[in-house]
Amino acid sequence: MAAYLLRRSGVSVLVLIGISIIIFFLLHLVYPAPGLDVLGIEARPAQVAAWNRDHGFTQPVIVQYWHYVDRLLHGDLGYSYKLNQSIAALFAERWARSLYLSGTALLLALLVTIPLGTYQAVRRSRLGDRAATGLQFALYAMPDYLLYLLAIQVLAFTWPVLPYQASQADSLPAVIADWRSMMLPITCSAILITASFSRYFRSSAIDTLGQDYIKVARAKGLPERLVLARHLLRNACLPMITLIGLSIPALLAGNLIVETVFNYEGLGMLFNRSLQNEDYFVLLAYTLTGAVLTVLGNLLADISLVIADPRLRMTSPRH
Repeated sequence: MAAYLLRRSGVSVLVLIGISIIIFFLLHLVYPAPGLDVLGIEARPAQVAAWNRDHGFTQPVIVQYWHYVDRLLHGDLGYSYKLNQSIAALFAERWARSLYLSGTALLLALLVTIPLGTYQAVRRSRLGDRAATGLQFALYAMPDYLLYLLAIQVLAFTWPVLPYQASQADSLPAVIADWRSMMLPITCSAILITASFSRYFRSSAIDTLGQDYIKVARAKGLPERLVLARHLLRNACLPMITLIGLSIPALLAGNLIVETVFNYEGLGMLFNRSLQNEDYFVLLAYTLTGAVLTVLGNLLADISLVIADPRLRMTSPRH
């Protein structure tokens, strides 16, 4: 177990190093010297050249990367000259809001996915299962923004029962208190997550129902609800650990569309504005944060699976 965790952690570190190199060099190709973007088009060439030189953008790219990694290791994410604020402060202002939006939507989606997937597995190929599957595929294939716009049109304009934009409060407690404004973005996000998760849980539950221990439990006369609660859910939920781990990047860095459509001041909105303003430093920090969360999510999912499933715990040292 310890050897497995050490090996997986080492692989994750190597992956992060590779990702950081790729992200840095790709963004460097797009913005080789951001002096003009920072100073504006009215700046004279001499001023732009001086700014690039003073900030190290005339050095070889490998040297720039090394200095950037050194700053990261000291907790410095960089500085946004467009917003005149440190990126760490920008993230600190917004990460909790993004976490609240995505975390609440994820929790709501899990509360719907597990009973819905169980029902579909037990009622496989019947009318209810076919209807739910068809709806899930339709929602899964639908672009995110289309669902958001439809919800706004129907529930905010046609029947004005909810606000058309998310809470504009400055603090997280005030955002949480303004629950009516958060209902649309949270519910729509939860619906899309459910459409994705429920298909996997249904397949896992169907596979689990075909296992011998389920047949033995039923043959012993164990009530169906106990069969489902004691034997089905515990094993069918294992693949959900991986899905939740893969969802970790969205908890902080993946709310670009929903935050933009509902005008919600989170990290996704920050990325969108930085992209429009060509804020190189924020784009670099945001992209790298998403990569770190992706690798961290995979690592935590693998570790959780080994802990939750004794079969993996027994085989992990050999693999």
